[in-house]
Amino acid sequence: MKKQIDKDYHLHIFHAKQCDPKKCTGKKMARFELARIFDKVQKIPRGSILLDPMAKQALSPADKHEQNITVLDCSWETVEEVFPHLMRLHLQHRALPYLVATNPVNFGRPFKLTSVEAFAAALYILGNKKQAEKILSKFNWGHVFLDMNKEPLEDYSKAKDSNEIIKIQSEYM
Repeated sequence: MKKQIDKDYHLHIFHAKQCDPKKCTGKKMARFELARIFDKVQKIPRGSILLDPMAKQALSPADKHEQNITVLDCSWETVEEVFPHLMRLHLQHRALPYLVATNPVNFGRPFKLTSVEAFAAALYILGNKKQAEKILSKFNWGHVFLDMNKEPLEDYSKAKDSNEIIKIQSEYM
């Protein structure tokens, strides 16, 4: 029997230049060539999944067909101002389900994920656990994210669609 090979997703970051460069997980990912950073929205690949906390549809394994995942690296304080500007682009807006942040700034806060945590969650849900582990390995606290969220991530990764993700999420909230 052939072993199934995980496909690596292309990770993209639209950097809004609002964060502390020393704490920016997106910039660190780019330094390790784990993601590409853009400073112009026009450079975001068309059709890319945009991890958008205000999206109407949740990310699910049904989104596996897309090869590009994009995050908006901005301050959580301005997220509601920045995301609407991206609505006119041809992107697939998807919200991540309930997960708890383990980064030093927002430790223990639900939904307040850094860029690397958001990417890792998306990769895990889409079935590429190895790529999720790889990107988190560059952060001292990275393994804690997968440990703390293991049960919901496993459940989300087995869902068939967005509706099922929402049902599963309600069990954790």
